[in-house]
Amino acid sequence: MYQFFVEPSQIQGTKINITGNDVNHIKNVLRMQPGEEIAVSNGEDGKEYRCGIEEIYDDEIICTLRFIKEDGVELPSKIYLFQGLPKADKMELIVQKAVELGVYEIIPVATKRAVVKLDEKKAKSKIARWQTIAEAAAKQSKRRIVPSIHMVMSLKEAVQYAQKCQVKFIPYELAEGMGKTKELMENLKPGEDIAIFIGPEGGFEESEIQMALECDIWPITLGKRILRTETAGFTVLSWIMYQLEGKSIE
Repeated sequence: MYQFFVEPSQIQGTKINITGNDVNHIKNVLRMQPGEEIAVSNGEDGKEYRCGIEEIYDDEIICTLRFIKEDGVELPSKIYLFQGLPKADKMELIVQKAVELGVYEIIPVATKRAVVKLDEKKAKSKIARWQTIAEAAAKQSKRRIVPSIHMVMSLKEAVQYAQKCQVKFIPYELAEGMGKTKELMENLKPGEDIAIFIGPEGGFEESEIQMALECDIWPITLGKRILRTETAGFTVLSWIMYQLEGKSIE
């Protein structure tokens, strides 16, 4: 079942219209015909609008709503990934996999040890590119929302932004043993907003860790091995996904 995203305004009662690049994809790449069924999401309400293609035009596809699915594809908590800017194109991989694992929002963070420095012009271009990757990953993984990619923040701004979250973690090599991390993870409750802070290559400086601690961001360990920045994020997200989805079906 092919899935596409539209703006909420494009869903009007039982009529749904698809515009933009998806028109060419449906018409010329997938070669779909009237009568075939597709899934549409508006990226906001977590619902899947199952509809049938009615008419195909050069710049628009008209569909008719058949039924709405609300099957709980999204995680029962909003996860905010605060990712220290990594080198090269690693951020593209991080965005793609984080979206697949259920993240709600990704916030790039400029930290002291980050090699990458983005001026305003470069940052806007990168954010647009990462947002496109997020939408493609959301389609591939059958998400009902498209996670947003925030503009780059300083660590101080990121810590302040995270204060709205009930749970805040920061992987740190000097954190207590795995027992404490396991306890914190097992205490997660569906519905809590969760913030995860991941450092760039080289990790966080001690002063940055201290700033996090002063703002009630819990240091956790991910084991005895040192993980790459992209691996650390995937590890935490996978653990959280396991805990939340396991509890949601108990």
